[in-house]
Amino acid sequence: MTGKVEAIWKKRAHRGPMDAQLKARLVAGKGIQGSADNSRTRQVTLIEREAWESMMQQLGADAPPGDRRANLMLSGVRLANSRGRLLKIGAAVVRIGGEAKPCERMEAVAPGLQELMYPEWRGGAFAQVVEDGEISVGDAVAWVEEGVL
Repeated sequence: MTGKVEAIWKKRAHRGPMDAQLKARLVAGKGIQGSADNSRTRQVTLIEREAWESMMQQLGADAPPGDRRANLMLSGVRLANSRGRLLKIGAAVVRIGGEAKPCERMEAVAPGLQELMYPEWRGGAFAQVVEDGEISVGDAVAWVEEGVL
């Protein structure tokens, strides 16, 4: 299954605003170059456009997807139960570390959103960057097998 990068956001500071970007550099072992909050395990956070749109429709809300505070919005790929899988995003490769659990801040985005995010990893996933690379909005996204990069 092939998808694409729909949006890229960098965080200026811990708990700071998310700034939309047209392109970014993913750095192995770090995350998005110039973004705050890069940890060893949560270097990049990902959400699915389809899941976000579905949740907004269910809630009768129209919050922008940047309010989720993820780094990348992807379309055409399912993140649910993908722990350990490799995802090629543009020229970079990430390994899915697990589900990004929604926090109470999601209730300020839209009442009921936090609870809606739990089934099927609709709150997204976190990943580690395993191969450096430039990424841009519109880039292809696809699952890859270990050793087939």
